Amino acid sequence: MNDQLDAPAAPAPDAAPAVSTPGGVPSAAGPAGELRVALPDTAGLRTIGEARAAIDGIDAVLAALLERRVAVAGVVQRLKPVGGFAGRDAARERAIVEAMAAHAPSLGAERLARIMTAVIEAGLDAADESARA
Repeated sequence: MNDQLDAPAAPAPDAAPAVSTPGGVPSAAGPAGELRVALPDTAGLRTIGEARAAIDGIDAVLAALLERRVAVAGVVQRLKPVGGFAGRDAARERAIVEAMAAHAPSLGAERLARIMTAVIEAGLDAADESARA
């Protein structure tokens, strides 16, 4: 089983770069920032090296997605009447986690909440740093 992850196209005018991934996780940037990634078949991973290479490929794609998320969240911060940490919306953050939990049931909402808190706070830090630059 080789799943495919289709990330929705970002509305930004710049296209996402192709993501070069080690470990046989092919990916390509499509039109308007679309990213298509063939996810590795876990049943086909036979060695630690193969599994680690697959993780490295997934991590490279995850980093590209996080970079784009930070950029889009930065736009949100500029558009909100009160941005930054003071403008956090706990209900919105819970909704994000619940929606993600439907796609990642093995992680569940509690683990995803910890992950997304870190992602959101890192994005807010980046937006704040960018605004000061």
